[in-house]
Amino acid sequence: MVDSIPIRTLNDGLQVPTIGYGTAQLKGHACVHSIQSAIEIGYRLIDSAFNYENEGAVGEAVRRSSTPREQLRITSKLPGRHHAYNKAVETIQESLLRTGLDYFDLYLVHWPNPKQGLFVEAWQALIDAKRWGLVRSIGVSNFLPEHLDQIINETGVTPSLNQIELHPYFSQEEQRAYDKKLGIVTQSWSPLGRLRSDSVFHDQLFDDIAQSYGKTKAQIILRWQIQLENLPLVRSSNVSRQQDNLALFDFELDNPTMDAINRLTRENGRIDNQNPNEYEEF
Repeated sequence: MVDSIPIRTLNDGLQVPTIGYGTAQLKGHACVHSIQSAIEIGYRLIDSAFNYENEGAVGEAVRRSSTPREQLRITSKLPGRHHAYNKAVETIQESLLRTGLDYFDLYLVHWPNPKQGLFVEAWQALIDAKRWGLVRSIGVSNFLPEHLDQIINETGVTPSLNQIELHPYFSQEEQRAYDKKLGIVTQSWSPLGRLRSDSVFHDQLFDDIAQSYGKTKAQIILRWQIQLENLPLVRSSNVSRQQDNLALFDFELDNPTMDAINRLTRENGRIDNQNPNEYEEF
């Protein structure tokens, strides 16, 4: 399974798989076991965050895994309450101490929190953390074009990756194009939408497409993500679904199917109305 997953090279040279395993809401021993299972199945990028309160579990899963550390890509993220430069530096160090790892492969500013106006300080802390060897690659999450422009203009350093909400009801065409213009890879959180009654996952279109291709609805949506050149993050503790969510590279959606899914997008399609110009992460 691992050999079938294509690799993307970020603008600083770090190579990452085109799909990763998300850990939001996973904690404790259940989190460790879920990550162990994911790694055994073939996931090599594991996404966490300071605010997920599971960095310790991520580190423990890495240590228990038979996969060499250098073959894994471990991500964490800086919380909004620690954007001030000195707090940001301490938080990156604390994140590493929680995991028990020597370095992160990726570290991201989790949200811009523009009302605080400290995200440039936070970004400078990540730049320095990379220079010190604490982090191999640095990026952002939920940054809009104006936020990207500001950190690049004030520091001269372009993020390697922008992790954003992206699913068929909110395809973020303009943001994806802006990321691409700057040489930034777009990564998708909640790539399937959240699995509730009003989710895109329950749209009849995906029942029809899944039946046509002989695939699951999740596989269809994730394949759509891949063909848009996004890097989706999937989360499941179920071993069978973990396997299914990696089985994306033996088929391709045709152009009419891609167009049909693209037409589902909505101007206000965010799941919980978390507009990065307004939303403030603690």
